[in-house]
Amino acid sequence: MKLVGLVCDSGTEDGMPVHRAGDEYVRAVRESVGALPVLIPAGTSASDFSALLARLDGLLVPGAPSNVAPRHYGGEAREGMLLDEARDAVSLPLIRAAVEKGVPMLCICRGFQELNVALGGSLHQHVHELPGALDHLEDARAPREAQYVHAHAVRVTRGGMLEALVGKPEVTVNSLHHQGIARLAPGLAVEARAPDGLIEAVSLPGAKAFLLGVQWHPEWDRRDPVSRVIFGSFAHALSG
Repeated sequence: MKLVGLVCDSGTEDGMPVHRAGDEYVRAVRESVGALPVLIPAGTSASDFSALLARLDGLLVPGAPSNVAPRHYGGEAREGMLLDEARDAVSLPLIRAAVEKGVPMLCICRGFQELNVALGGSLHQHVHELPGALDHLEDARAPREAQYVHAHAVRVTRGGMLEALVGKPEVTVNSLHHQGIARLAPGLAVEARAPDGLIEAVSLPGAKAFLLGVQWHPEWDRRDPVSRVIFGSFAHALSG
């Protein structure tokens, strides 16, 4: 069976330190990719990455409630910002190592932002404060299922990797984020944009293996045609 690494968050429950991964990501790896998820805990040493990646067939960098610490891209943390620097310490160098070793990688939401930061880009800390920007946040008062329904369209870049996968110039996606890409990392290519111009998907042309980052959450509704294509393409890439 193929093995897919799944980066964990760090936190506390009942005053005890924990490492955790959302069930939707675990199920997506198991059911839509057909692989065994291998949870990578916060605190994993960079010295272990080479041996770890040698055993993995792919890497999924998932979303999370926390944000990438702004110090990683030259910014200052805003008051009240939820951070997870233990995760940053694993995910950012792990992404770079996976790119170098040619491990197939899918990055979602926070993972999409981590990909950009890991490769030298920066983030907008509050997208809704930008002139002319959409409010990309979910309605916190709505039931969880309602928060993940399609919220807006994204324009797919003509001739890009995502267009080759979905075969459409536009797709609709959910939207549950308040941060987004500000400065695109060197080497990354824009694969889709929201109506306000915010980057919604990226790839790395010339990468040694499949690499796609999306700002939305394909794991939530895996019956959606675009979600099926994304996870199906990731699964195909695991076979080399």
